[in-house]
Amino acid sequence: MHLTLLPFIKASGELKTKPTQHSVKELRSIGIAPDILVCRSEGPIPEKERAKLALFCNVRPDAVIAAQDLASIYEAPLAYHREGLDQAVLDAFQITPAPRPNLERWEDVADRIYNPEGNVSVAIVGKYTQLEDAYKSIAEALTHGGMANRVKVKIDWVDAEIFDHEDPAPYLEGFHAILVPGGFGERGTEGKIKAAKFAREHKVPYLGICLGMQMAVIEAARNVAKLPDAGSEEFDHEAGKKRFTPVVYHLKEWVQGNRTVARKIGDDKGGTMRLGAYDAVLSEGSKAARIYGTTHIEERHRHRYEVDIKYREQLEKVGLRFSGMSPDGRLPEIVEWSDHPWFIGVQFHPELKSKPFAPHPLFADFVRAAIDSSRLV
Repeated sequence: MHLTLLPFIKASGELKTKPTQHSVKELRSIGIAPDILVCRSEGPIPEKERAKLALFCNVRPDAVIAAQDLASIYEAPLAYHREGLDQAVLDAFQITPAPRPNLERWEDVADRIYNPEGNVSVAIVGKYTQLEDAYKSIAEALTHGGMANRVKVKIDWVDAEIFDHEDPAPYLEGFHAILVPGGFGERGTEGKIKAAKFAREHKVPYLGICLGMQMAVIEAARNVAKLPDAGSEEFDHEAGKKRFTPVVYHLKEWVQGNRTVARKIGDDKGGTMRLGAYDAVLSEGSKAARIYGTTHIEERHRHRYEVDIKYREQLEKVGLRFSGMSPDGRLPEIVEWSDHPWFIGVQFHPELKSKPFAPHPLFADFVRAAIDSSRLV
């Protein structure tokens, strides 16, 4: 199977087949003869060009498969089936007869994407917003959450650094939900803290992931728990601030299975990253436990800073509940505001486990909360 490009020359209105012919010629010169051509193009392949490709590339006409641009990647399995790719592969291996594929799941996915029953808008407040692919997994997880609720999720990218000098209200008003993703370093963190404050005060659904959770905790500590110097060792310490309360600290050790992983002062930070899947225990009656439908979960992590458990009592007194903890009770995994319709921060990355057929429960419920919020706007 050879994947190739059919460029369309707009000025002349021509779909060019020569690059594919030369590509196949080069393959044949090293002894490789493709059975199927998968041809990327902006639109369908006219029969004249399809016949030309089949003739000069020595493949059957029905083995010239159009892979044209689609509105959604999740339509690709249906589009390839319509073009006959699955049958071309079966024919190449002389597998006949073969059972017809059951594409009902993909048809349902396409129906949910192209026939939504409503729309919600979500602001992603981050610092890599000019390169949207940096948050690709989060955007896809929001799409999955939209599928679960049969709505289209409209994402707007908001640069957190704008809030360093401007009021976030004009930028965030009108959104049905706010998401603050992960990241490394100090740039944009004050803006993320202001976004968390806006969501808390205006009762807008909020999902903070990794650094987004830590910024929500710092915001709560500064503005509710009377710790005005609250900060993180990730940037406040490195910035040389003499006075700050490190509610987020550099992870020096944790237990992984039966083994304690520790860092000595002066070691390279790369060895201290909490990376991979870890268990967590959720509090009975918490929003998190309701969303997951269980009190025991496993999620994927990628970070080296943690919320310090010693501030738990002080923060819980003002309403920020530590609703998810590591099994040994040492590491906070989930926080949520008790008096907020939907405000959750998670230390892990739920977007990494979301799938179109199985949207992550946090994203599905986050979008549901956005729908509820849209009815109040």
